[in-house]
Amino acid sequence: MKTKPSKSSFQSNSISHVSNAIFNAVFIVYCIVCLAPLLLVFMVSITSESSLVTNGYSFFPSEISFSTYKYLFMDSEKLFRAYGITIGACIIGTFFSVLLTMMYAYPISRKSFKYRNFFSFFMFFTMLFQGGLVPWYILYTKYLHLQNNPAVLVIPALLNAFNVLIMKTFFNTNLPDSILESARIDGASEFRIFYTIVVPLSTPAIATVGLFAMLAYWNDWYLCLLFINDAKYYNIQFSMYQALRSVEFLTSSHAVSIGSTSSELAKLPAETLRMAMAILGIGPIIFAYPFFQKYFIKGLTIGAVKG
Repeated sequence: MKTKPSKSSFQSNSISHVSNAIFNAVFIVYCIVCLAPLLLVFMVSITSESSLVTNGYSFFPSEISFSTYKYLFMDSEKLFRAYGITIGACIIGTFFSVLLTMMYAYPISRKSFKYRNFFSFFMFFTMLFQGGLVPWYILYTKYLHLQNNPAVLVIPALLNAFNVLIMKTFFNTNLPDSILESARIDGASEFRIFYTIVVPLSTPAIATVGLFAMLAYWNDWYLCLLFINDAKYYNIQFSMYQALRSVEFLTSSHAVSIGSTSSELAKLPAETLRMAMAILGIGPIIFAYPFFQKYFIKGLTIGAVKG
């Protein structure tokens, strides 16, 4: 005769109400700790420069001022053009980066590809050794003639060995050979298999690699520093970097001591400008992340444990 399991019997996935409350409290505190620096950056960015010098950083500024944002938007045309360059580089670069990453990772993930070990080594070797800055610069300026060309903000970062590794691992663990073999038996070509089967099944990995690529393009200022001399092709990160350097020079003791406008130069928002630039730099990307979050987490964890 079968007996019903008692309510007190242990279940491996059970958790007490007390433990659940403790875990919730811990994660709530952890979220607050993570968000507090961002809130502090925003509050400092709307603090007047004089109040900041007198009272220091505070979550509750004694004097609120938007003069820093007014200063940044004085040349709004230049700012919006820089945003356009950055957004264009993000969209175009992310699309082609994900496409090239998938097209490289898919063949080396298939055991039927004869040279997969060679191409795997060829890609991952670049994670350990590089040619150096000077040959890299000469390649893009002298041979590819991409200096002062917006394409140089996209091409150098199209393929990343780490992203290829993520995509290759995903293909190895989540694309059954039986499905691909069935498609081949039905007469599908490799390109048809890739676009009609592999791509739809790889949404989590695409979102993960796409987010990595988009963050890299959004935060990039180094390529602009090396290859772009024309101000109309500056991206948002490099434009804000230049604005910060200009204010730092104007408010330096050497510059302030020159001329009769020293009192006006000293009023320029030096400290608050850093925080305002951080807000303008990370704002759009923060709003984009929630759309990727579900696939991003799944893409990082899927395949970690094989059933």
